[in-house]
Amino acid sequence: MLDPRTKLEESKIADQFAGRGLNPLIEDPDGAVVTPMVESETSTDEQVMTINMGPHHPATHGVLRLVVSLKGEYVLDLKPVMGYVHTGIEKSCEQKSFWKAIPFVERMDYLSYFFQMQAYCGCVERMIGMEIPKRAEYLRIIHMELNRIHSHLVWLGTTALDLGAMSMFWYCFNVRDRILDLFEMSAGQRMHTRYFQVGGVAEDIPVGFTEKVKAFCRETPERVDQYEALLDRNEIFLQRTRDVGIVSRERLLELGVTGPLLRAAGEPWDLRKVTDYLPYGDFDFSVPVGTVGDNYDRYRVRVAEIRESIKIIEQAVEGLPEGPHIADDRKYVLPPRDELGTSMESLIHHFKLVTEGFRVPPGELYNPVEGPRGETGCFIVADGSAKPARVHFRDSSFINLQSLKDMCVGGLVADLIVNLAMLDPILGGIDR
Repeated sequence: MLDPRTKLEESKIADQFAGRGLNPLIEDPDGAVVTPMVESETSTDEQVMTINMGPHHPATHGVLRLVVSLKGEYVLDLKPVMGYVHTGIEKSCEQKSFWKAIPFVERMDYLSYFFQMQAYCGCVERMIGMEIPKRAEYLRIIHMELNRIHSHLVWLGTTALDLGAMSMFWYCFNVRDRILDLFEMSAGQRMHTRYFQVGGVAEDIPVGFTEKVKAFCRETPERVDQYEALLDRNEIFLQRTRDVGIVSRERLLELGVTGPLLRAAGEPWDLRKVTDYLPYGDFDFSVPVGTVGDNYDRYRVRVAEIRESIKIIEQAVEGLPEGPHIADDRKYVLPPRDELGTSMESLIHHFKLVTEGFRVPPGELYNPVEGPRGETGCFIVADGSAKPARVHFRDSSFINLQSLKDMCVGGLVADLIVNLAMLDPILGGIDR
């Protein structure tokens, strides 16, 4: 349990409006417009103002528009408006072969691309009944947990920047850059690596990779200690996060919210513990949970997850099995590159897989994984051809965005900025 503070009394949460002269919001019969009913002890003529926050520049939290109703400094209503960066990625996947869709899916949530690839490749593998080698599973776990740390560091640096702690941004991105160096070393690319393939991973890790990963795992906990020392003793940060943006565990479950937002409210739900999409059961790690469900708990849970990911990576590197990095199934897997110059059969096989792809038996399947923002799942419908008939992703940012209104209504407009940052939305995944 993190930060074992006593829970706020329910009356304190329920009476957010009462102390500010506000009545509950009333919806019209069609549910299209929410009209706040305003009463004020000081003025009965005070008007409700509706403003547009955004669409924001992509360099902030994505191109998101928020239609916000305000009475003075207090938020009466909030409605997210999405669709400004719609790319049609899901539809594009349906026009490509199963093999060629991988670069599309990893560009939705651009901070957790390994998780998008695992959701998609794992779904295809389950549909064709393919088991990937143990070494490939461990390599996937190593890269996914590095990616989880990478995503949380970007969140921590940008959130602290939103609150005026500019130094945190540079400290977090310094460590994040080391992770990207590791990705470049193993996959040849710093982002959007296409490292995961149906059947395993594209290449085995190079010489020296495990040593660099071990060095990263030894040094990063000290950096995390520094982050906590900077923020946990910062009175401004504490006042802006503690008891702010509280949403109950029950309400989050109603909305389908998962990941750190749900665990911060005290629900220890983590797909790595309850499913077997990868052998996480081989490793000893904990699931951090909060006590209050406010922004401070969300911060504490994510920082604790960085430490737990380091534990998983260390165990995976130490226990990395020998053997192939990809399945030996020429029906679905490209032949080794060194055979292309000496074997005509391998060259023809390579050509047919790249140009025509492979066929997947008719059926449908959903494959979820635990991403940095919660459950990320891929649903595929196959019709027996070399192209998927339907590809759909459950993007955690899209689902979690529903909770923003509950976090903000009744609070200050200044807290809205903090709540949005703590939500950690990636609009590339929302507008897919």
